[in-house]
Amino acid sequence: MRPDTSLTSLTSLTPELLVRDHTVYTCVMGSRAFGLATEGSDTDRRGVFLAPTALFWQLDKPPTHVEGPGEDQFSWELERFCELALRANPNILECLHSPLVEYADDTGRELLSLRGAFLSRRVHETFTGYARGQRRKLQADLRNHGAPRWKHAMHLLRLLISVRDLLRTGRLVIEVGEEREPLLAVRRGEVPWAEVEARLSRLEAEAEEALHRSPLPAEPDRRRVEDFLFRVRRTSALGSS
Repeated sequence: MRPDTSLTSLTSLTPELLVRDHTVYTCVMGSRAFGLATEGSDTDRRGVFLAPTALFWQLDKPPTHVEGPGEDQFSWELERFCELALRANPNILECLHSPLVEYADDTGRELLSLRGAFLSRRVHETFTGYARGQRRKLQADLRNHGAPRWKHAMHLLRLLISVRDLLRTGRLVIEVGEEREPLLAVRRGEVPWAEVEARLSRLEAEAEEALHRSPLPAEPDRRRVEDFLFRVRRTSALGSS
């Protein structure tokens, strides 16, 4: 059956309906995915939706992302998600490696099979650059309020551990494993800030050292990702499932 590409049917696809009816991948992120959940932790859900190709033939293009409709839910359109992943965006790459996948259709499973295509030594710049910005914020909290936000300090350590190990091994593992208790001690404010800062500096240095020996390629496999997007868009345009 040919797809309904009438203007009426296209304009009826609200952002909420795009997420509800065209999601290809969803996962749980945040503390639950990292293995750092405590009593009362939120359940942060992240997803990817595939806007029908015909929507791009309108003057008003489909959204690149949608917040909601559920609480603590956020989704990206597939192309935007891939663009960010190719740029080694830390949040996006971590979504692709969540151990808590809730849903993946055929397109979502193929997206997951491409995880390695997005990884490159660019992660050193993006992960550590983000970490430096967050560290400056924590230092400002210390100056202005007498203490950093300990939860943010915990997650900053976690991020640097993950990128160091990614550069060393070529694999992104976001679950903290045996680091759980030391990290939770930081969250509880049981570790002096000077000790946290020393560990942050050590992790940055270890990531820098790992960069020069990393098995990761210099650049992501852009052509492989573009081929995937082309095939997905063409299938959507033809109305195939």
